[in-house]
Amino acid sequence: MFARRHRIFNLSIILIPWLSLLFIGKRSFKRYSFAGITIVVFEIINHLYGHKRKWWKFYDKPRLFIKDELPFSIGPYMPFSMWLLKFSYGNFKKFILLNVISDGLFAFLFIDILKKFKIISLNGINHIQFFIYLHYKAYLLYGVQYLVEKLRKY
Repeated sequence: MFARRHRIFNLSIILIPWLSLLFIGKRSFKRYSFAGITIVVFEIINHLYGHKRKWWKFYDKPRLFIKDELPFSIGPYMPFSMWLLKFSYGNFKKFILLNVISDGLFAFLFIDILKKFKIISLNGINHIQFFIYLHYKAYLLYGVQYLVEKLRKY
């Protein structure tokens, strides 16, 4: 059975980002939801690959994808992606800058905080590799939204 702090952490990384979407607006939610769903599906595939390769280590046992990686996939990725698109879509440089900042904060700062709380630590990759693992999906997100916008015009 996994620890109480891990359970509370999982609930918070799922609920807080999704509750934030109450403030994004109905129009923005509809506009960016397909790209958000796409990035979640892609992220689940990435997490399965990283889980298999043991790129990170969760402290609580048993180690299960459903309680370890899945909350990261279904929690912050879609809402955060939609917020980033809302604030920066149409300005690619701004979009990339916001992604570099957010991915950098997670890869170099937040992951160390999670390690101190004994939730997760990097195992098979270093911070720079983890940053690249997080960041390259930004281009996919923007590309999907670009295609959605092109298809809507027709």
